[in-house]
Amino acid sequence: MEPLREVEGRAIPFGTSNVDTDVIIPAHWLKTVTRDGLGRGAFETVRSAPGNVFDQPAFAGAPILIAGDNFGCGSSREHAAWALLDLGIRAVIAPSFSDIFSGNAFKNGILTVVLPQDQVDRLLAVAQDHPITIDLESQVVTTPYQDRFAFAIDPFRKQCLLEGLDEVGLTMARGDAIATYEARQARDMPWLASATETIA
Repeated sequence: MEPLREVEGRAIPFGTSNVDTDVIIPAHWLKTVTRDGLGRGAFETVRSAPGNVFDQPAFAGAPILIAGDNFGCGSSREHAAWALLDLGIRAVIAPSFSDIFSGNAFKNGILTVVLPQDQVDRLLAVAQDHPITIDLESQVVTTPYQDRFAFAIDPFRKQCLLEGLDEVGLTMARGDAIATYEARQARDMPWLASATETIA
């Protein structure tokens, strides 16, 4: 997972509330065996409308999405996070998120920023013409107009995002402790090691 310290750039001013995971990535895209290319299906129904915000040249490659309340509700499909990543999104700002989506986003290196509705509304207005900066280390969202919106984040999730550690990375970071434990177990309980060898 790529470390995330700051996300800066244009933000897609979507703003719609109760966007479920089927809107983020429709079910017929779930048949794929790879994460690559899911960005093409992201918000497919929304993008089918002429003049939609996702296909406006000004927001091409935007790393931030500004959404409405209850973003990511619906099914637990992790493909929703994969599709956002493939679209180039590294952070989503909204008044609230589905717990499952928020967890999937975190595990895939996407920062979810919860801000009050009035602050989200302000960012939606600024995003029409100007970039936005999210500083994870200082936990603040800023704009060229000197807006400064602080946000909360679980300290464990913050550290994982800053260091780019997913679940595999967290396990690998404890490699020395795991090796020490296994050596001690093999010394103190050798019958377990021989049982494992027999099964193998």
